[in-house]
Amino acid sequence: MKEESNRMFTHKTLKRVRYGETDQMGFLYYGHYAMYYEIGRAEALRSLGYTYRALEESGIMMPVLEFKSKYIRPARYDNLITIVTILKELPANNRIIFNTELYNESKELLNFGETILAFINSNSRKTCEIPAYLLDLFKPYFN
Repeated sequence: MKEESNRMFTHKTLKRVRYGETDQMGFLYYGHYAMYYEIGRAEALRSLGYTYRALEESGIMMPVLEFKSKYIRPARYDNLITIVTILKELPANNRIIFNTELYNESKELLNFGETILAFINSNSRKTCEIPAYLLDLFKPYFN
C-alpha cells in the first residue's frame, strides 16, 4: 500500500475566553480574534521546537501583511476554544500564510481566516527569504 504524503501542517491550541475579552453581550470581542490567531501561530511554531523569540533573536521579524476573518457564530465567555492553525502550502520566498479555524467545545466552527506574514531582516527592515532552518521544520509536512 502506498503511503499517502503529507500535504499540510496543522496544530491545535486550547484557549479559554476570559471575561475581559468579551463585550457587553458576553461574546468574544471581535478585535480579539487577531490575538487568538497569533496565539495559534506562536504555539504552532513552538510545537516544532522553535519560537518567535528565537526567530527575532536571529534577526528575522514577521510583520502581518494581511488579516482576514469570517465570523460564523460567537465565542462566549468561559468557552474553551480550539484554535486550529494550518499551513496549506510550504512557505516560499518572503511570505508565510497561516489559516486559522476556531471551534467551541461542541466542535462547532465559530470563525475562520487567513493571516499573511512577511519575513523581514531586523536590521535592514527589508523583506528576506524564509530562513532555511525554519523552512526545514515545515518541509516534512509537505513531502
